[in-house]
Amino acid sequence: MVAEILSALACSVRETDIAGWYQESAVFGVVFTEMDDVDRSALQKLMCARLTASLRANLGAQLVDQTHLSFHFFPEDWEKPGPGPSADAKLYPDLFAKDEARKISRFVKRAMDIVGSITALVLCSPVFLAISLAIKLSSKGPVLFKQERLGLFGLPFTLLKFRSMKCVNDPRIHQEYVKRFIAGDTDSAQAGRSQNLVYKIQEDPRVTHVGKFLRKTSLDELPQFINVLKGEMSLVGPRPPIPYELKAYQIWHRCRVLEAKPGITGLWQVRGRSRTTFDDMVRLDLRYARTWSLWLDMKILLQTPGAVLFGEGAY
Repeated sequence: MVAEILSALACSVRETDIAGWYQESAVFGVVFTEMDDVDRSALQKLMCARLTASLRANLGAQLVDQTHLSFHFFPEDWEKPGPGPSADAKLYPDLFAKDEARKISRFVKRAMDIVGSITALVLCSPVFLAISLAIKLSSKGPVLFKQERLGLFGLPFTLLKFRSMKCVNDPRIHQEYVKRFIAGDTDSAQAGRSQNLVYKIQEDPRVTHVGKFLRKTSLDELPQFINVLKGEMSLVGPRPPIPYELKAYQIWHRCRVLEAKPGITGLWQVRGRSRTTFDDMVRLDLRYARTWSLWLDMKILLQTPGAVLFGEGAY
């Protein structure tokens, strides 16, 4: 039967495709290369019909019913609907296995997140009240700003911040800026190396007067301790991206979403913040994910107050 299946598949693949055993004598895989800019749903239906017809011709209907066809697209469609993670476990078995191997350390990290976030929420409750009053008295709109972000393995969640912008604004300003920044095509990049690149718009017309202070001091991030308590974020990790940012990501950039749960602070925040280029930010995130330890988390947490106090790279 195996020989017949291989013969049937040979009629359906091109010379540029890569075929071989994924699991010896049980799961056979084919990597179909150069499939960019296609309708994935239509392609999957076409390939499924073509492979099924080829298998029926070689095996017969009874044996075909005992086989199973599955398709996995790379890179994944991060905008697909549904509450589950966007990352496909079949494409990243090493990442999922690594997460399983660190189960005890992850449990301790989660315990630190729970204790740390509860402590911060209790101690900062007077600050929460003061900021809430300042926002309400200075501009119309809600106190909290809610935005969809992507967590570990692309799992979407609602990130919380103190509102620092006017309620009526054009989000395309930030979308276009982020797209150009990720591509290394911001105005400051074109002006020369003497100027610092920044990940945030320095003179954003949408930001309120109170919002400028909140951003400069990073106080707008305080509600994210609620995200940490809910398990959507950690105290330490990469910053969670906005879904539209991923459209501008190169494939290697996506590893920052796959290799660590997002956090309130991280290597990027204590080693440059918005003064670094986007590529350097991703490299710091990947360095954190691949050298992660509980001691590293403690060092970053201890360095964070100094980074916030001096406000370098904050806008």
